[in-house]
Amino acid sequence: SPAGMVLSVLVILLLSVLYEALKMGKAVLLRRALLALPRSLSQEALTEPQEGDTDPAQGRFLTFFHRWFRYHVGQTLFHVMQVVLGYMVMLAVMSYNAWIFLGAIAGSTLGYFL
Repeated sequence: SPAGMVLSVLVILLLSVLYEALKMGKAVLLRRALLALPRSLSQEALTEPQEGDTDPAQGRFLTFFHRWFRYHVGQTLFHVMQVVLGYMVMLAVMSYNAWIFLGAIAGSTLGYFL
């Protein structure tokens, strides 16, 4: 029906906008992760401390590792959502419907613009 087609095009348009937003969010998260890295890591800061050591380098390393791990998990989740949305839009476009295709293109354009 015409209403179903309009709804389908709008859903694909919104999925395409969300795909572009996730792509941008992933890039922002990568930039933050790179800025959170220390400028230089000495060998002492990366080595494991011996039993009973009270080395401040251990605290720096653990802080660095927790921060890196948090950003890496965030990037992984963004990537998974981006792949799922990308495949959903691709499957919709593979229906070979011109209106669906135009909805995907318009959504991608709007998402990139925003």
